[in-house]
Amino acid sequence: VQLQASGGGLVQPGGSLRLSCGASGFTLDYYAIGWFRQAPGKERGGISCISSRDGSTYYADSVSGRFTIPRDNAKKTVYLQMNSLKPEDTAVYYCARSRFFACTVIGGPGNEYDYWGQGTQVTVSS
Repeated sequence: VQLQASGGGLVQPGGSLRLSCGASGFTLDYYAIGWFRQAPGKERGGISCISSRDGSTYYADSVSGRFTIPRDNAKKTVYLQMNSLKPEDTAVYYCARSRFFACTVIGGPGNEYDYWGQGTQVTVSS
């Protein structure tokens, strides 16, 4: 099982960025997938999740209305589309596979996730 996060970079405030989470070694549509982030000096926290069976999506309040989490099972990829980026979105972003098919807690450190990608840095600055 492997998850490969990519797409990070430097973007100006108000800009957009799309992160990708490529999955291999398992059937993507059997598991919920979450995105997490960790800013310097802060704990890692979940920001979004997509359930496997019905594709239900969930967002932390801090990103709701700005981020979306589309999934392409054929490409075995889950994305994090980030719009209207703010300096406080600066962090290392991780994707992870849940042990369950449905999303559970949003905003926690991800104890219910068993496989993690390596992280990709997003910096929002002018």
